[in-house]
Amino acid sequence: MMKAPNPYSAKCATRVVLDRVADKWAVLILGLLKDRPVRFNRLRRDIEGISQKMLSQTLKNLQRDGLVQRTAYPTVPVTVEYSLTPLGKTLTETFDALRRWAETHIDEVVAAQRRYDEAA
Repeated sequence: MMKAPNPYSAKCATRVVLDRVADKWAVLILGLLKDRPVRFNRLRRDIEGISQKMLSQTLKNLQRDGLVQRTAYPTVPVTVEYSLTPLGKTLTETFDALRRWAETHIDEVVAAQRRYDEAA
């Protein structure tokens, strides 16, 4: 019988996945891929502040984890699209809920930060 994962254990493999999906760039990329495949340069334009290197690295990590697939088309220059895999699609509800929470509560978070900073 296989032992259940324990993410509180330093040696648990689930920590790698939690690390990946808790990354802001991964969350933003997966959010943009939710509805349709997107080209690399479109992702780079739509995600303000992400460098080409960070976008490339994050996409490779998401591919490695089985969440994103890369499709190259034989054009000149080569056209590359990224899309969610079936496994990646299982995260869309979770990420949508997280995004909605952030949008709904950002004013409260900013107010709490201000109060904390003023007290410090």
